[in-house]
Amino acid sequence: MKPTTDRMLIRIKDMYKYILENGTVTTQDLVDEFGITPRTIQRDLNVLAFNDLVTSPTRGKWTTTQRKVKMTS
Repeated sequence: MKPTTDRMLIRIKDMYKYILENGTVTTQDLVDEFGITPRTIQRDLNVLAFNDLVTSPTRGKWTTTQRKVKMTS
């Protein structure tokens, strides 16, 4: 894989773990934590949502779903 793809996948995995550990978070929480633009955060969240790993109970807030995930380091 290209280095940019690797970085994106690592970022998305880290974002998922952050939401999992913190419960419901806002898009702004993620922007502050990861230091990237809201648009990039939204794209990454769309990947997680497409894979049924996160859901947005209200606009701008995100939480993990009940889907089981096996994570490797």
